[in-house]
Amino acid sequence: MSAPPVVHPPQRLVDAVALARAAAEEEAAADLGAAAAAAAVGAHLDAFAEEAGEPGAEFEGVVTHQFAAERGGYRGWRWSVTLAACADGPITVCEVVLQPGPDALVAPAWVPWEERVRPGDLGVGDLLPTAPDDDRLVPGYLASDDPAVEEVAMEVGLGRVRVLSRAGREDTAQRWSDGAHGPGADMARSAPGRCGTCGFFLPLAGSLRGSFGACGNRYSPADGAVVAVGYGCGAHSDVVAEAPSPVLVGELVYDDGVDLEPAGRP
Repeated sequence: MSAPPVVHPPQRLVDAVALARAAAEEEAAADLGAAAAAAAVGAHLDAFAEEAGEPGAEFEGVVTHQFAAERGGYRGWRWSVTLAACADGPITVCEVVLQPGPDALVAPAWVPWEERVRPGDLGVGDLLPTAPDDDRLVPGYLASDDPAVEEVAMEVGLGRVRVLSRAGREDTAQRWSDGAHGPGADMARSAPGRCGTCGFFLPLAGSLRGSFGACGNRYSPADGAVVAVGYGCGAHSDVVAEAPSPVLVGELVYDDGVDLEPAGRP
């Protein structure tokens, strides 16, 4: 791949720093007034070609000059002044704008309103419509490839309008596995057993049955929550308390503050 051609701007456009500064100060005066406009346009930072004309052509080129913006709240911003000229014609100011530099303070990227809701934001009385093209859901009349869902729909004689798609179930399974009741949780790593072997474990129906269920132990920190089969806590149904010894043993007392004297043979 060949390198892009080098653009050589007309020298008189590059040297027109004073004209570019005057245009920036005039733009700043519209908001700050004439007295503060000169101070708002700082040092000249750069001049680069936007476009250059062919040698001998009537059009010479376009050059942008940048000046530091010395305005409160505009740290790192720049005044950008674009100049253009035709052969044997005057230099014209095309536009003057404030632009952020590499280290400028700028607003965060725009997030559409429908994407701003996060887990836990929904409150009492709030409504959260589901997008028609949500890939987590498929129409209920289509095969959901979940035997349990299809079986229930056939028995009742009607189905839900939409059901979880394969992608939706995979996303749910991954989120639950990585959550507070997954096999990697601190509670699970120190538990004496796993939920899959606990008598309080209530398996879910459908394709997630082999991996998740609900906890039915009122003393468990996960009571009423969905837990992974690899999760566990200290309230496992197979936990057995260690029985104390049936023989009472007197407590040993060590007294290091008494000097003992050896007794001689009788």
